[in-house]
Amino acid sequence: MNVYGQLEDLLGRIFGHTLSVQQAYVAESEFKNISVNDMHIIAAIGMRTSRNMSSIAKKMGVTVGTLTIAINSLVKKGYVHRVRSEKDRRVVLISLSEKGERAYIYQQGFHEMLRKLLQHEISLEQCEILVSALTKVEQKMMKKSSGADVDS
Repeated sequence: MNVYGQLEDLLGRIFGHTLSVQQAYVAESEFKNISVNDMHIIAAIGMRTSRNMSSIAKKMGVTVGTLTIAINSLVKKGYVHRVRSEKDRRVVLISLSEKGERAYIYQQGFHEMLRKLLQHEISLEQCEILVSALTKVEQKMMKKSSGADVDS
């Protein structure tokens, strides 16, 4: 296997390990009744703000219909508030409840743990090179997911 194949495999394994660690992190908390995906939605909503469904869906890379199912569950579990906009009644605004804000803060702790792991394991120079390379890959992936032609 060439080095690009090794990198592809490595990124896949790292993603899988990160998801497993994050699932365990959520499962050992008071927020064990929600999924890692729910935590990502909570993070996309953000603290002390109201966002419309379209902006959250875009940030998450999902359809509004898919997001609606998850938001319904988060509303029922008390993590999210859903209200109609005063300016335009067609617009639904989503914000975090107090419980949702606690989950957001807890989720940030997971990301802080990851940052510390990275800072311990790789130098600033290595990190800058990695960020540059992965940013290029992300930009290509975003173009491909939007339907634009991308060189293979």
